[in-house]
Amino acid sequence: MRHIPVLLEEVMRWLAPHPGQVYADCTTGLGGHAARVRDAVSPGGTLVLNDVDPGNLAHAKASLGDRGDVRVVVIRSNFASLPREMARAGIKADMVLADLGFASSQMDDAARGLSFMREGPLDMRLDPSLPITAGDLIASASEAELERIIREFGEDPMARRIARKIVRERDAGPISTTARLAEVVRSACASPNRGAGSGGIHPATRTFQALRIAVNDELGCLDALLHAVTVDAKSIAAGQSGMWLAEGARVGFITFHSLEDRPVKRAFRGLVDAGAARDVTDGALVPTQAEIEANPRARSAKLRVIALGGRGG
Repeated sequence: MRHIPVLLEEVMRWLAPHPGQVYADCTTGLGGHAARVRDAVSPGGTLVLNDVDPGNLAHAKASLGDRGDVRVVVIRSNFASLPREMARAGIKADMVLADLGFASSQMDDAARGLSFMREGPLDMRLDPSLPITAGDLIASASEAELERIIREFGEDPMARRIARKIVRERDAGPISTTARLAEVVRSACASPNRGAGSGGIHPATRTFQALRIAVNDELGCLDALLHAVTVDAKSIAAGQSGMWLAEGARVGFITFHSLEDRPVKRAFRGLVDAGAARDVTDGALVPTQAEIEANPRARSAKLRVIALGGRGG
Protein backbone atom coordinates (compact mmCIF):
# COMPACT_ATOMS: atom_id res chain seq x y z
CA MET A 1 0.00 0.00 0.00
CA ARG A 2 1.38 3.40 -0.95
CA HIS A 3 2.17 5.56 2.08
CA ILE A 4 0.24 8.81 2.17
CA PRO A 5 1.53 11.45 4.61
CA VAL A 6 -1.22 12.75 6.89
CA LEU A 7 -2.22 16.43 6.95
CA LEU A 8 0.56 17.24 4.49
CA GLU A 9 -0.81 20.56 3.25
CA GLU A 10 -1.52 21.71 6.80
CA VAL A 11 2.01 20.75 7.87
CA MET A 12 3.49 22.75 5.00
CA ARG A 13 1.32 25.76 5.73
CA TRP A 14 1.92 25.96 9.47
CA LEU A 15 5.55 24.85 9.68
CA ALA A 16 6.14 27.33 6.84
CA PRO A 17 9.53 26.04 5.61
CA HIS A 18 11.79 28.48 3.74
CA PRO A 19 15.07 28.10 1.81
CA GLY A 20 18.10 27.58 4.01
CA GLN A 21 16.19 26.39 7.07
CA VAL A 22 16.73 23.26 9.16
CA TYR A 23 13.89 20.71 9.40
CA ALA A 24 13.96 17.91 11.97
CA ASP A 25 11.63 14.98 11.31
CA CYS A 26 11.37 13.08 14.59
CA THR A 27 9.53 10.15 13.00
CA THR A 28 10.62 10.13 9.37
CA GLY A 29 8.87 6.89 8.41
CA LEU A 30 8.97 6.59 4.62
CA GLY A 31 9.78 10.29 4.26
CA GLY A 32 6.47 11.64 2.95
CA HIS A 33 6.50 14.91 4.89
CA ALA A 34 10.26 15.31 4.53
CA ALA A 35 10.07 15.02 0.73
CA ARG A 36 7.85 18.09 0.50
CA VAL A 37 9.86 20.03 3.05
CA ARG A 38 13.09 19.25 1.19
CA ASP A 39 11.91 21.16 -1.85
CA ALA A 40 10.84 24.11 0.31
CA VAL A 41 14.16 24.45 2.20
CA SER A 42 16.20 24.29 -1.02
CA PRO A 43 18.71 25.76 -1.58
CA GLY A 44 20.93 25.61 1.47
CA GLY A 45 18.54 23.79 3.81
CA THR A 46 19.10 20.79 6.06
CA LEU A 47 16.92 17.74 6.63
CA VAL A 48 17.42 15.81 9.86
CA LEU A 49 15.85 12.38 9.33
CA ASN A 50 15.27 10.42 12.53
CA ASP A 51 13.52 7.09 13.12
CA VAL A 52 13.85 3.97 15.26
CA ASP A 53 12.96 1.71 12.33
CA PRO A 54 16.14 0.97 10.35
CA GLY A 55 14.23 -0.26 7.30
CA ASN A 56 12.08 2.83 6.99
CA LEU A 57 15.03 5.11 7.67
CA ALA A 58 17.08 3.44 4.92
CA HIS A 59 14.13 3.79 2.52
CA ALA A 60 13.69 7.47 3.34
CA LYS A 61 17.40 8.18 2.96
CA ALA A 62 17.51 6.43 -0.42
CA SER A 63 14.39 8.16 -1.74
CA LEU A 64 15.30 11.63 -0.52
CA GLY A 65 18.98 11.37 -1.36
CA ASP A 66 21.70 13.83 -0.49
CA ARG A 67 21.11 16.51 -3.09
CA GLY A 68 23.77 19.11 -3.51
CA ASP A 69 21.39 21.92 -2.56
CA VAL A 70 20.02 20.25 0.60
CA ARG A 71 22.07 18.61 3.35
CA VAL A 72 20.64 15.35 4.71
CA VAL A 73 21.58 14.21 8.22
CA VAL A 74 20.40 10.71 9.20
CA ILE A 75 20.02 9.79 12.86
CA ARG A 76 18.70 6.43 14.01
CA SER A 77 17.27 6.91 17.48
CA ASN A 78 14.11 7.07 19.45
CA PHE A 79 12.77 10.60 19.16
CA ALA A 80 13.24 10.97 22.93
CA SER A 81 16.99 10.97 22.20
CA LEU A 82 16.85 13.21 19.13
CA PRO A 83 17.31 16.55 20.98
CA ARG A 84 20.49 15.24 22.59
CA GLU A 85 21.78 13.88 19.28
CA MET A 86 21.12 17.18 17.52
CA ALA A 87 22.79 19.18 20.28
CA ARG A 88 25.80 16.87 20.07
CA ALA A 89 25.96 17.47 16.31
CA GLY A 90 25.59 21.23 16.74
CA ILE A 91 22.34 21.38 14.75
CA LYS A 92 19.39 23.61 15.70
CA ALA A 93 16.02 23.13 14.06
CA ASP A 94 13.85 25.87 12.59
CA MET A 95 11.03 23.34 12.22
CA VAL A 96 10.24 20.10 14.02
CA LEU A 97 7.57 17.54 13.16
CA ALA A 98 6.64 14.51 15.25
CA ASP A 99 4.08 12.39 13.40
CA LEU A 100 3.06 9.81 15.99
CA GLY A 101 1.34 7.55 13.48
CA PHE A 102 2.83 4.59 11.64
CA ALA A 103 4.09 4.13 8.14
CA SER A 104 1.98 1.85 5.96
CA SER A 105 5.02 -0.42 5.67
CA GLN A 106 4.78 -1.07 9.41
CA MET A 107 1.03 -1.59 9.63
CA ASP A 108 0.92 -3.78 6.52
CA ASP A 109 3.85 -6.00 7.55
CA ALA A 110 2.31 -9.03 9.24
CA ALA A 111 5.68 -9.89 10.81
CA ARG A 112 5.51 -6.71 12.91
CA GLY A 113 2.33 -7.86 14.62
CA LEU A 114 0.86 -4.37 14.83
CA SER A 115 -2.52 -5.28 13.38
CA PHE A 116 -4.94 -8.08 14.14
CA MET A 117 -6.14 -7.77 10.55
CA ARG A 118 -3.09 -9.78 9.46
CA GLU A 119 -1.91 -13.08 10.92
CA GLY A 120 1.55 -12.68 12.40
CA PRO A 121 3.69 -13.03 15.52
CA LEU A 122 2.96 -10.86 18.56
CA ASP A 123 5.94 -8.58 18.17
CA MET A 124 4.78 -4.90 18.00
CA ARG A 125 8.28 -3.45 18.40
CA LEU A 126 8.87 -0.33 16.31
CA ASP A 127 12.56 -0.63 17.12
CA PRO A 128 13.56 -4.26 16.44
CA SER A 129 16.42 -3.99 18.94
CA LEU A 130 14.06 -3.61 21.90
CA PRO A 131 14.26 -6.62 24.24
CA ILE A 132 10.57 -7.18 25.03
CA THR A 133 7.84 -8.09 22.53
CA ALA A 134 4.09 -8.04 22.97
CA GLY A 135 4.24 -11.83 23.03
CA ASP A 136 6.62 -11.67 25.97
CA LEU A 137 4.18 -9.46 27.88
CA ILE A 138 1.25 -11.74 27.11
CA ALA A 139 3.24 -14.78 28.23
CA SER A 140 4.76 -13.42 31.44
CA ALA A 141 2.89 -10.40 32.82
CA SER A 142 0.64 -10.96 35.80
CA GLU A 143 -3.11 -10.60 35.48
CA ALA A 144 -2.95 -7.34 37.45
CA GLU A 145 -0.22 -5.95 35.19
CA LEU A 146 -2.09 -6.90 32.04
CA GLU A 147 -5.22 -5.24 33.41
CA ARG A 148 -3.26 -2.07 34.19
CA ILE A 149 -1.73 -1.94 30.70
CA ILE A 150 -5.05 -2.48 28.94
CA ARG A 151 -6.90 -0.04 31.19
CA GLU A 152 -4.29 2.76 31.14
CA PHE A 153 -3.00 2.49 27.59
CA GLY A 154 -6.09 1.11 25.91
CA GLU A 155 -8.68 2.93 28.02
CA ASP A 156 -10.80 -0.21 27.80
CA PRO A 157 -13.51 -0.63 30.48
CA MET A 158 -13.32 -4.38 29.85
CA ALA A 159 -9.66 -4.52 30.93
CA ARG A 160 -10.21 -6.81 33.90
CA ARG A 161 -12.21 -9.36 31.92
CA ILE A 162 -9.70 -9.29 29.06
CA ALA A 163 -6.71 -9.75 31.37
CA ARG A 164 -8.41 -12.62 33.20
CA LYS A 165 -9.26 -14.32 29.90
CA ILE A 166 -5.70 -13.94 28.59
CA VAL A 167 -4.23 -15.55 31.71
CA ARG A 168 -6.76 -18.38 31.62
CA GLU A 169 -6.14 -19.08 27.93
CA ARG A 170 -2.35 -18.90 28.13
CA ASP A 171 -2.43 -21.54 30.88
CA ALA A 172 -4.08 -23.83 28.33
CA GLY A 173 -1.64 -23.00 25.53
CA PRO A 174 0.59 -20.20 24.19
CA ILE A 175 -0.96 -17.02 22.77
CA SER A 176 1.66 -16.24 20.17
CA THR A 177 -0.11 -14.77 17.13
CA THR A 178 -2.17 -11.68 16.39
CA ALA A 179 -5.17 -13.74 15.31
CA ARG A 180 -5.10 -15.85 18.48
CA LEU A 181 -4.92 -12.80 20.76
CA ALA A 182 -7.71 -11.05 18.83
CA GLU A 183 -9.91 -14.11 19.27
CA VAL A 184 -9.16 -14.31 23.01
CA VAL A 185 -10.07 -10.65 23.47
CA ARG A 186 -13.19 -10.99 21.35
CA SER A 187 -14.39 -13.93 23.43
CA ALA A 188 -13.67 -12.02 26.66
CA CYS A 189 -15.81 -9.13 25.50
CA ALA A 190 -18.66 -11.21 24.13
CA SER A 191 -21.94 -11.14 26.02
CA PRO A 192 -25.64 -11.38 25.16
CA ASN A 193 -26.00 -7.62 25.62
CA ARG A 194 -22.77 -6.58 23.91
CA GLY A 195 -22.00 -6.57 20.21
CA ALA A 196 -18.76 -7.63 18.57
CA GLY A 197 -17.25 -4.22 19.23
CA SER A 198 -17.85 -1.00 21.08
CA GLY A 199 -18.57 2.10 19.04
CA GLY A 200 -18.11 0.19 15.78
CA ILE A 201 -14.52 -0.89 16.46
CA HIS A 202 -13.18 -4.41 16.85
CA PRO A 203 -13.06 -5.38 20.55
CA ALA A 204 -9.31 -6.13 20.27
CA THR A 205 -8.43 -2.63 19.01
CA ARG A 206 -7.77 -1.14 22.45
CA THR A 207 -5.80 -4.15 23.68
CA PHE A 208 -3.51 -4.04 20.65
CA GLN A 209 -3.01 -0.30 21.15
CA ALA A 210 -2.22 -0.82 24.82
CA LEU A 211 0.35 -3.55 24.21
CA ARG A 212 2.05 -1.54 21.46
CA ILE A 213 2.30 1.52 23.71
CA ALA A 214 3.71 -0.59 26.55
CA VAL A 215 6.25 -2.43 24.39
CA ASN A 216 7.60 0.78 22.86
CA ASP A 217 7.20 3.03 25.94
CA GLU A 218 5.47 5.46 23.60
CA LEU A 219 4.07 7.79 26.24
CA GLY A 220 7.35 7.94 28.17
CA CYS A 221 9.19 8.85 24.98
CA LEU A 222 6.57 11.46 24.11
CA ASP A 223 6.94 13.05 27.55
CA ALA A 224 10.73 13.17 27.08
CA LEU A 225 10.41 14.93 23.71
CA LEU A 226 7.87 17.42 25.06
CA HIS A 227 10.20 18.12 27.99
CA ALA A 228 13.06 18.87 25.58
CA VAL A 229 10.80 21.27 23.63
CA THR A 230 9.74 22.95 26.87
CA VAL A 231 13.29 23.41 28.15
CA ASP A 232 14.49 25.04 24.94
CA ALA A 233 11.36 27.18 24.59
CA LYS A 234 11.79 28.59 28.08
CA SER A 235 15.53 29.14 27.55
CA ILE A 236 14.86 31.07 24.35
CA ALA A 237 12.10 33.10 26.03
CA ALA A 238 14.62 34.02 28.75
CA GLY A 239 17.02 35.37 26.14
CA GLN A 240 19.31 32.34 26.16
CA SER A 241 20.20 29.96 23.36
CA GLY A 242 18.35 26.71 22.82
CA MET A 243 20.26 23.43 22.75
CA TRP A 244 18.53 22.00 19.67
CA LEU A 245 15.81 24.50 18.69
CA ALA A 246 16.44 27.84 16.98
CA GLU A 247 14.79 31.06 18.06
CA GLY A 248 11.33 31.24 16.48
CA ALA A 249 11.31 27.50 15.73
CA ARG A 250 7.96 25.96 14.83
CA VAL A 251 7.14 22.65 16.47
CA GLY A 252 4.33 20.40 15.25
CA PHE A 253 2.86 17.15 16.58
CA ILE A 254 0.43 14.88 14.75
CA THR A 255 -1.43 12.67 17.22
CA PHE A 256 -3.93 9.87 16.66
CA HIS A 257 -5.59 9.25 20.01
CA SER A 258 -6.30 11.06 23.26
CA LEU A 259 -3.42 9.51 25.20
CA GLU A 260 -1.05 11.26 22.78
CA ASP A 261 -3.01 14.43 22.24
CA ARG A 262 -3.58 15.27 25.91
CA PRO A 263 0.09 15.67 26.89
CA VAL A 264 0.84 17.61 23.69
CA LYS A 265 -2.08 19.95 24.32
CA ARG A 266 -1.06 20.38 27.97
CA ALA A 267 2.60 21.10 27.17
CA PHE A 268 1.75 23.55 24.40
CA ARG A 269 -0.78 25.36 26.56
CA GLY A 270 1.79 25.68 29.34
CA LEU A 271 4.31 27.29 26.99
CA VAL A 272 1.72 29.67 25.56
CA ASP A 273 0.55 30.66 29.05
CA ALA A 274 4.18 31.24 30.09
CA GLY A 275 4.75 33.54 27.11
CA ALA A 276 7.35 31.16 25.68
CA ALA A 277 5.38 30.21 22.55
CA ARG A 278 2.34 31.10 20.53
CA ASP A 279 -0.27 28.72 19.21
CA VAL A 280 -0.12 29.26 15.46
CA THR A 281 -2.83 26.70 14.64
CA ASP A 282 -5.16 27.97 17.38
CA GLY A 283 -5.75 24.49 18.74
CA ALA A 284 -5.89 21.26 16.78
CA LEU A 285 -6.37 20.93 13.03
CA VAL A 286 -8.10 17.81 11.68
CA PRO A 287 -8.22 16.28 8.19
CA THR A 288 -10.80 17.38 5.68
CA GLN A 289 -13.47 14.91 4.64
CA ALA A 290 -11.76 14.66 1.26
CA GLU A 291 -8.50 13.59 2.90
CA ILE A 292 -10.26 11.02 5.07
CA GLU A 293 -11.95 9.53 2.01
CA ALA A 294 -8.60 9.36 0.19
CA ASN A 295 -6.72 8.06 3.24
CA PRO A 296 -8.94 6.49 5.94
CA ARG A 297 -5.95 6.17 8.28
CA ALA A 298 -6.02 9.95 8.66
CA ARG A 299 -9.47 10.04 10.23
CA SER A 300 -8.33 10.42 13.86
CA ALA A 301 -5.30 12.65 13.20
CA LYS A 302 -4.82 16.02 14.90
CA LEU A 303 -2.11 18.57 14.17
CA ARG A 304 -0.97 21.15 16.70
CA VAL A 305 1.81 23.67 15.96
CA ILE A 306 3.46 26.25 18.16
CA ALA A 307 6.11 28.86 17.37
CA LEU A 308 8.73 29.52 20.02
CA GLY A 309 8.64 33.07 21.29
CA GLY A 310 5.47 34.76 22.50
CA ARG A 311 5.34 37.21 19.61
CA GLY A 312 7.71 36.32 16.84
CA GLY A 313 8.29 33.08 14.97
